[in-house]
Amino acid sequence: MSEILSMKNRVALVTGAGQNVGRQIALHFAAHGAEGVVVNDYFLDRAQAVADEIEAAGGSAIALQADVSSHESVQAMFAKARERYGRVDALVNNAGNAGATPDAAARKPFYETGPEVWRTWIGVNLDGVINCTAAALPGMIERKHGKVVTIISDASRFGDAGMEIYAAAKAGAAGFMRSVARGMGRYHINANCIVIAAMGTPQIEARMAADPERTKKVMEKYIIRRLGKPDDVANMALFLSSGASDWITGQTYPVNGGFTFAL
Repeated sequence: MSEILSMKNRVALVTGAGQNVGRQIALHFAAHGAEGVVVNDYFLDRAQAVADEIEAAGGSAIALQADVSSHESVQAMFAKARERYGRVDALVNNAGNAGATPDAAARKPFYETGPEVWRTWIGVNLDGVINCTAAALPGMIERKHGKVVTIISDASRFGDAGMEIYAAAKAGAAGFMRSVARGMGRYHINANCIVIAAMGTPQIEARMAADPERTKKVMEKYIIRRLGKPDDVANMALFLSSGASDWITGQTYPVNGGFTFAL
């Protein structure tokens, strides 16, 4: 295990870690020596399954349910994390959603909906990032060290027709991270983003299988012609949460197969 990419003596909290990318990030942290991993998910059974997987491999983890869109729920989660481990050294804001309905094609244009729908996008993708970061920062400031990593989307940088509110929420999260980086640098706290494109989740793979012609057109936009894998993102999250990134802050790193380039 490379010492510079080690999570030794670090406690990490990963939101939305019950499946897919979040799960792999949590597993990566544990495999690289994390003192403890706080596995968050909206569904406790999913979080518990990942925590059990970490402990079965010899690591230390705790599963905590929380709705990241709720300030009170997040505060309670961090209190429990501190009870178990005493601190949170690295926060990964991974929890996100792509809207209220499972089928993107079935969504109405945003101007035909209203705030009750918009909040389903903004609550997790923006409010959740703000809530969790606000809960993590006081302890990091006190210890004069910390890492905050937020997972965003290419929609936040270049737009995505039909996903206007989602794109706005993710762009807001990116702007928030840059401002956190500027404000927290004097405390040796790093704040960065990872921007991802289409990931090979069961949901996305099912959609693509149902429309091969559209899938072909979409995949032609990727220089590396495959969907993303959870490992692809977990490797970057590990780098940005480890000592290897101590002089890197306020940045956005595309992990997207060349779908878009860094600006």
